[in-house]
Amino acid sequence: MDYRAPVEDLRFALEEVAAVDTVKSGGAFQEFTDDLTGAILDEAAKLSGDVLGPLNRVGDLKGCTLENGEVTTPEGFKDAYAQFVEGGWQGLQFPAEAGGMGLPRALGVAVLEMIQSANMAFGLGPMLTYGAIEALLAHGTPEQREQYLSKLLTGEWTATMNLTEPQAGSDVGALRTKAEPNADGSWAISGQKIYITWGEHDCTDNIIHLVLARTPGSPEGTKGISLFIVPKVLEDGTRNSVQAIGLEHKLGIHGSPTCTMEYAGAKGWLIGGENNGMRCMFTMMNSARLNVGVQGVGIAERAYQQALGYAKERKQGRAPEADGPAPHAIINHPDIQRSLALMKAKIEASRAICLSCAVAADLAEYGAEDDERAAAKRREELLTPIAKAWSTDIGVEVASMGIQIHGGMGFVEETGAAQHLRDARIAPIYEGTNAIQAMDLAGRKLSMAGGAAFTELYDDIQQTIEACSTSSHPDLPPLAERLEDGLDALREAAAWLNDSDMSDKLAGATPFLTLAGEVIGGWMLCVGAVAARRRQKENIGDPAFAAQRIALANFYAEAVLALSPSRVDDITMGMDMIAEVGFAAGE
Repeated sequence: MDYRAPVEDLRFALEEVAAVDTVKSGGAFQEFTDDLTGAILDEAAKLSGDVLGPLNRVGDLKGCTLENGEVTTPEGFKDAYAQFVEGGWQGLQFPAEAGGMGLPRALGVAVLEMIQSANMAFGLGPMLTYGAIEALLAHGTPEQREQYLSKLLTGEWTATMNLTEPQAGSDVGALRTKAEPNADGSWAISGQKIYITWGEHDCTDNIIHLVLARTPGSPEGTKGISLFIVPKVLEDGTRNSVQAIGLEHKLGIHGSPTCTMEYAGAKGWLIGGENNGMRCMFTMMNSARLNVGVQGVGIAERAYQQALGYAKERKQGRAPEADGPAPHAIINHPDIQRSLALMKAKIEASRAICLSCAVAADLAEYGAEDDERAAAKRREELLTPIAKAWSTDIGVEVASMGIQIHGGMGFVEETGAAQHLRDARIAPIYEGTNAIQAMDLAGRKLSMAGGAAFTELYDDIQQTIEACSTSSHPDLPPLAERLEDGLDALREAAAWLNDSDMSDKLAGATPFLTLAGEVIGGWMLCVGAVAARRRQKENIGDPAFAAQRIALANFYAEAVLALSPSRVDDITMGMDMIAEVGFAAGE
């Protein structure tokens, strides 16, 4: 099934819901105009739909191969990557003075969604390079930035993030890779890393590995970790002592080479200072967490498009009020329409959360005033775990619903529907499992800055409730009632967690993140409904599109927001009730 980027949906979410124009307040994006936004989205749509999309199935079927330490990507990937580089897409969201295009991160996130939707396995390569660029900009020396940034920003080189080891997954502090000082100021890196995305491939001449390792005498745990730049090819053209020694056999994303990497005294250079590796790595991780959330949105959109197309073509049964003789196309069946509506509404909600998080990140860095930057940073930090976890859960849910719409044909590989679910399933796991995101939200973000981040969120939601309740459109006041119920539930659950001990807080963390995602997503759909009503009054854009925005918000309010009060009991049951189930503590 062909993929076509939802440019109109993306632009509406960017401009009307996430309010991307607010990033202009600090004067950092003087070249950023509405016309430029449209042009970039249109060109990215062509790349994703015409070049990357057709390779998605090829990558899944053919996968990557490893021979003598060299990885060959699926047919067409290398040429597609060359087109990605030619278009300058890697540097879109990075400062012009560093060699990028100097455009907002929010626009980069919109483009990234298209790439991930078209071909998630391909999109993982550029996504990891984003994080390395941000780490170099934040922590690299002038010499390091001069040596590596230009090639990374053009995409001529890619980069990786090397954390995980066989005994050290989420517990990064257990890693054992060693870094020994060399006489010339470099370090000799030795150890093994697993699950390294795009750790080796044939699309670029060089790969810049960012590797966590321990220096001699460093403290135990995460306090003793340092970060090193380890290029595949050294400046003199010789091959460094790093190679891929294995390729993982995965459930999905077969076109993405996930490697076991061996460092045998490989030459590397310290970045960010000794024992500061976790601080540097979190610069990459925070970038990656939002981008992984965007993967969830992207794969959900791809699965939705395929399910919608199949529902229009597949004929089966007699549908009520359908025209013509049976069998009717299954899209005429009410249950299929409900499933498609739920898929669409949750995609739009998660898309809005991710784009709003990106706008907050732009404002946190480039806002005009100190207070604006500080408030934006709080909003970015609050939304990041929700964008990552809730959006990737939606990716899995929507891909599964897509298989259900296909029926038995979804369970066989020929239709391609199964690939979306297989590909989507990794996103809730990597870059910090969704449980870790939930613990961050309930354990740190809830009380951050004396609770200011949530208080500001409540105030913003309340403003939208008032805008809906006073609207002249008959469908908007009911939105206010449902959104207020959701807000009340979120307040009640948050207050309980704030007063709870750590065990109860962590036991309720995952359902609390789900509630937060559902309420914030519903709020953003209501923001879109208010904007759509304004467009109707001012005769802006397609009237049918505006009407659908209002209809989506109302459907979501009844199908999702209406459940908010019932979520509270799940969050507040406490650890004692869970412990009564009788699981014995492990060793």
